[in-house]
Amino acid sequence: MLFFMPFGIDALVIYLAARDESIFWLYPLLAAAGSVTGAAVTYWIGRKVGEVGLDRLVPERRLNRLKYRVNESGAIAIAVPALLPPPFPLTPFLLTCGALDVNRTRFFMTFGLVRLFRFSVEAILARIYGRGVLAMLQSDTFVRIVVGFIILAAVGTMISATMLWRNTHQKQLRPA
Repeated sequence: MLFFMPFGIDALVIYLAARDESIFWLYPLLAAAGSVTGAAVTYWIGRKVGEVGLDRLVPERRLNRLKYRVNESGAIAIAVPALLPPPFPLTPFLLTCGALDVNRTRFFMTFGLVRLFRFSVEAILARIYGRGVLAMLQSDTFVRIVVGFIILAAVGTMISATMLWRNTHQKQLRPA
C-alpha cells in the first residue's frame, strides 16, 4: 500500500453534510471527484509498473485473486471494491487494474459512479441524522480517535513508502 487514510473521505463527507445541510449534495460530488483523481494516480502507477512489476507492490496471493476477479467479473469486480468502506484494501485493486490495462473508460465510469453512490448515501444519512452526528463528531472521544487515525495513517504511509523505496532500490542495485 502506498498511502492510507482509513475513513478519511467518508468522515469528512459525513461531517460536512451534517454541518451544512443547504449544500449537502455538493460534498459527495467533490469527494467522488477527489477519489477518482486519487484512483487515477494509483491506476497510472500500476500501468507503469506493469504486470511484471506488480509483484513488488502486491503480495502474490492477493495479486492472483485480484487478477482472477478483474478478468472474470468485469464491471462488478470494479464496482464492489469501490463501494466497500475501509479497511478493504483498495490500493492493490487499483494497481492491479492499471497493470492489467483494464479498459480505462469502463473502469473510471464504473468507479466514479459507485463512489458517487457511496458518498451520496453517506451525505443523505448525515443530513437526516445531522444533529446526532455532529454531537458525536465533536466529542472528545471522537477527536482522540481521529488523531489516532491520523498518526496511524502517517506512520503507515511512511512505512509503505520506505518499503517501496527499499524494494525498488535493492532490485536496481542487483546485477542482471
